[in-house]
Amino acid sequence: MTRFDGRVAPIAVAARSGLEESIHHGAGVAIDATGTIRASIGDPDLVVYPRSCLKPMQAHAMLGAGLELDDRQLAVACASHDGSPDHLDAVRSILGRYDLAESDLQNTPSRPSGAVARAAARTAGIEPSSLQQNCSGKHAAMLATCRINGWSIDDYLDGRHPLQVAITQGIESLGAVVDHVGTDGCGAPTHAFSLRELAAAFARLAAPGSAVSSAMTTHATLVGGPTRDVTLWMHAVPTLIAKEGAAGVMAAGLADGRAVAFKVADGSDSCRQAVVVEALRGAGVEFDATAARTAETVAVPVLGHGHPVGRIEPIEWTRWSS
Repeated sequence: MTRFDGRVAPIAVAARSGLEESIHHGAGVAIDATGTIRASIGDPDLVVYPRSCLKPMQAHAMLGAGLELDDRQLAVACASHDGSPDHLDAVRSILGRYDLAESDLQNTPSRPSGAVARAAARTAGIEPSSLQQNCSGKHAAMLATCRINGWSIDDYLDGRHPLQVAITQGIESLGAVVDHVGTDGCGAPTHAFSLRELAAAFARLAAPGSAVSSAMTTHATLVGGPTRDVTLWMHAVPTLIAKEGAAGVMAAGLADGRAVAFKVADGSDSCRQAVVVEALRGAGVEFDATAARTAETVAVPVLGHGHPVGRIEPIEWTRWSS
């Protein structure tokens, strides 16, 4: 018996050469501007770690605590970035603005997550570092928020630190009731709450006049990377903000108040990428030519001898009447 029993449902199926081979389970919800569920799969109230989907919410909380950043800097604060030169320059600009050093970053050192940047770093003999790790923008913003408020920076990841207390309060101000706090892969506290609350928070973040929404939509490439599905979706669907999280989580919101959130139970990122299109359809997103091309671009193939012989297809969500 696990806490997922009875709360997740088949969410995607992988077909190879015309035969269904593997199935993924999960839960998800799409809401309208009133917060009413318009589509779902599994249990919309499943409590999850949103993981990096939290970053726009954490950035919103830090803005409320006095953080000042330009749109490029705020976008990379919301990012799980590729580690490209543009990404790293944006992170450095946050550090420089607040008299901080790369050595102040306490996120887990790694090589860039993007294949091109990672290969370039290896070729150049650059060792793994906190700057290159995909969460460095968030951590730079955390340090900057500490500088502004006169808080200590050596222990900024401690859950009892004033920064983390302010972030928790900021997350809850978006309507998420924090159920649990753990430690994320980068070392920062990570908050758990329901998928329905995650979707509602993204609806609020995407609202007209939102600084987070303006930064993410204006600089979508800084939020992910030029070939990343979250960036492509933000380019394709007007007013959409979208953010993926590790272990198969996704959230997105539109300026008109519609929003989605879902979790793939086995944590598959390939499945997560495949399910986005059905989640957006569940929210009533109209797939014009640009969005249709994006859906085809981000489709997840199943390969045989190096060639597509099938794909991972999402299972249709249940639509609810108004």
